[in-house]
Amino acid sequence: MKRRLFVASSLASLGLSGCGPIKDALTNGPFHSILTGTESLNRAVIDTHGMARLYPDSAVDRNFRVNGLDTPSDDTYTRLAREGFRDYRLIVAGLADRPQRLSLAELRAADSLAQTTRHDCVEGWSAIGKWGGLRLGSVLAMAQPKPSARFCVFRCFDRDASGQPYYESLDLHQAAHPQTLLALDLNDAPLDPDHGAPVRLRIPTQLGYKSAKWVSRIELVATLDGLYGGGGGYWEDQNYEWYAGI
Repeated sequence: MKRRLFVASSLASLGLSGCGPIKDALTNGPFHSILTGTESLNRAVIDTHGMARLYPDSAVDRNFRVNGLDTPSDDTYTRLAREGFRDYRLIVAGLADRPQRLSLAELRAADSLAQTTRHDCVEGWSAIGKWGGLRLGSVLAMAQPKPSARFCVFRCFDRDASGQPYYESLDLHQAAHPQTLLALDLNDAPLDPDHGAPVRLRIPTQLGYKSAKWVSRIELVATLDGLYGGGGGYWEDQNYEWYAGI
């Protein structure tokens, strides 16, 4: 049974290139049931072992497209970037027995891997990149989630024009997928600010808006209720699907 349904290409075939039509298709159209149904399929049949296709390095898009919110320009992020993220610390906290505060050097010293996968945007385009980093599951295991923890929430440096912060979330089942990475590199080079430096989420089994850039903090929580709009993510609060499996 094939894991990938490639919903993004289907959206493109309908000419959905603007945010308004895309939102309508995700929340009201036939793809709403497809996206909802794939989560049940993943758990009931494939579990965490449905893998995104791996590509040869020759297929990499060397000019990997930049999209999403603007690169952060606040004083904190600008200073970190100017100093090569020397003082950056990834906080992993919340419902954890051993909260972590990890420098970029410590993240790079952990067991790393590289995978060349396709990024599928909800707007209908795709790009192939070689991502290097470490498994999210390994980082969460270091923090030792408490039994009450069910989700991990990713707090990011970026904000929209109104000041609303970007965030994303996964349940611990999705976070344990072996291809879900905390990416540090793209195409054999450290992430640059426009592509999410110093740390971004990379989830090749879900649509691109789940792969949050500029991650500053990961919080282990029992529920997503009461968190911003309650949808579990910046776009999800605007009625995009929380589970965006492809």
